[in-house]
Amino acid sequence: MQLPYSPSFARRTTLFLRLLATAAFAIASSAAAVPLPTTAALDAEVARAMEATGARGLAIAVIDDGRVQQVRAYGQRNERGDPLQTDTVMYGASLTKAVFGYTVMRLVDEGVLDLDRPIAERLAKPLPDYPDEEKYAPWSGLAGDERWRQLTPRMLLTHSAGFSNFAFLEPDGRLRIHFEPGTRYAYSGEGLILLQFVLERGLGIDLGEATQRRVFDRFAMPNSGLRWRPDFARNLADGWRADGSVEPHDERGRVRVSGSMDTTIADFANFAAAYVRGDGLSTRSRAELVKPQLPITTASQFPTLQAELPLAQRYPQLAAGLGVVVFDGPQGRGFMKGGHNDSTGNTLVCLEQRRRCVAILANDVRAEAAFPALVHFVLGETGAPWRWEYGDMPFWTPSPRQQGEK
Repeated sequence: MQLPYSPSFARRTTLFLRLLATAAFAIASSAAAVPLPTTAALDAEVARAMEATGARGLAIAVIDDGRVQQVRAYGQRNERGDPLQTDTVMYGASLTKAVFGYTVMRLVDEGVLDLDRPIAERLAKPLPDYPDEEKYAPWSGLAGDERWRQLTPRMLLTHSAGFSNFAFLEPDGRLRIHFEPGTRYAYSGEGLILLQFVLERGLGIDLGEATQRRVFDRFAMPNSGLRWRPDFARNLADGWRADGSVEPHDERGRVRVSGSMDTTIADFANFAAAYVRGDGLSTRSRAELVKPQLPITTASQFPTLQAELPLAQRYPQLAAGLGVVVFDGPQGRGFMKGGHNDSTGNTLVCLEQRRRCVAILANDVRAEAAFPALVHFVLGETGAPWRWEYGDMPFWTPSPRQQGEK
């Protein structure tokens, strides 16, 4: 017998099915969670990873339910063989972008900034008319392309301005817009530098001071900063390149929100825990940070300007957040951010449901090959997009026995 159609019945049925689906997803996510490893098991797994990759130094932090549970450091901080410690100052690289995203959302909550207000409204004159300065980027390259007026803080934080990573990578060294702003993701440190410029030159905000007060002081990060401090030299990590040669720590004297942060694993663990809890932010602003803002459509993060994949070949549920990338996996929503240079490998991977994170700072770029296995060892299968993050890097894969040890 066919029942008569009732709009109210249909709405109730739809609601019931949504609730059922939500409950089923929660049960599945709960089943996928794994117990966290003991400190002894973590130490052993890191030792195996460092031996397999040749990495000379690595530090790791584990966060559970938004609280720091383990902070460990292994190996050496320099060629002399001084030990890497949990308060050793290390280069944060592009983890700086996650800190900047948080700082921006604090400014949004304070009413200083609107994510969707064009930056042109915040500047005293057209962007290309500002002189090129070493601290920022050569804005003069945008002369004649009025699309810069469309740019908003949201576009800059989601890497959708249309820029390459940096202007110096362009054949002629001039900054340009390669696609319609806001339409696709293409990693760009220059986009974040533009937002820094707008905040500093347009609104008169000192980003070094603003971040110090809103992040480093608030979350007990005494050995962190966006510019070099002489006291960092007391306990400082140099780095190792892929060929095993040593690279001295760069004393970065200029604030660059794309990647000038120095920090320690103890400090950054406090930030990661506060970030996953949403401390200091409104509920809305915390949600904006890790909301899928824009689909990511490329096979890998680099090179920045590459062809978009057909829909069927893209990483499912991979999107830009604000300073992080967002993904869905067997344990629900997660987000991550990496950091890299010739002698540094860093990563942060967090799972929203249990507010769990793994943060890794390595002063040896060779350690990156072990990041997927180490994160899996702590958190289980997350769905983190490692191949998108690192391309065709040959990852270290421990034996099944080692993978199962806790």
